[in-house]
Amino acid sequence: MRLPISEFKLQMMVLALALATVVPRAQESAVETRRRNLDQVLDLYVRDGYVYYRALRQERRLLDAYLNGVATASTDSASRDEQLAFWLNAYNALALRTVIDHTPIPQRSREYPPGSIRQIPGAFERLTHRVAGRTVTLDQIEQTILPAFKDPRVYFALGRGAVGSGRLRSEAFTAAGLERQLTEVANECVTHAQCVAIDRAQNKVLVSSIFSWREKEFSAAYADKAAPAFSSRSPIERAVLAFVEPKLLTTERDFLATNEFRVEYAPFDWSLNDLTGRGGL
Repeated sequence: MRLPISEFKLQMMVLALALATVVPRAQESAVETRRRNLDQVLDLYVRDGYVYYRALRQERRLLDAYLNGVATASTDSASRDEQLAFWLNAYNALALRTVIDHTPIPQRSREYPPGSIRQIPGAFERLTHRVAGRTVTLDQIEQTILPAFKDPRVYFALGRGAVGSGRLRSEAFTAAGLERQLTEVANECVTHAQCVAIDRAQNKVLVSSIFSWREKEFSAAYADKAAPAFSSRSPIERAVLAFVEPKLLTTERDFLATNEFRVEYAPFDWSLNDLTGRGGL
């Protein structure tokens, strides 16, 4: 029996609406599955920024599953925070895979510590990875993709496989929690000597080389937020001081108030953030 035209159209509209609701749910499910895989990896193998690389190498199934999904994921319709969380997670997962793919890491250069990710030839600038249908290096993610989000806090959210980086979190970044997570990343900076250290004896403030690497981004975001007392300093110095000062102890802020100190960049510690020998497996 043939359906009247109006009834046929109605059924087609119902079918179209059903499909429209099913497809987003399928996409959300894929995103959640990926995030859950990475969450489990970080929760199991990361402690206070250090990684059980040996154990992760032996049981890498979840990490590989996450990165297999990332390779073909689409972010075109994702929100700004969804995209940023996606790229931060992808970078950190790729850095983990880079290390375990090359473990044990032979020493090739005296310029970097033994076992450093920098001992892997081209770890950042030459090794390529598939992410969201694109072929990228770790450097390309940091230098060409992340700057578009105009939030320099992200550079302390990158693990880089190194002690000198910001603390690798034991959870994945999420769109819903992104602002909280990045605020915590920035607040943690002043608690680590690798990020900022005040040397009263030498009358200087030592800060992470990350500030100098990403000078343009930090200056644009923070230089105009510095206290008026620092107006004669360079844009990047004003940016660094604006970034760290609100989070310092009162005695440390009093030291900065004298404005008679030097700002110097500390050598970046490229030692591998490996838990082996630190109570790890």
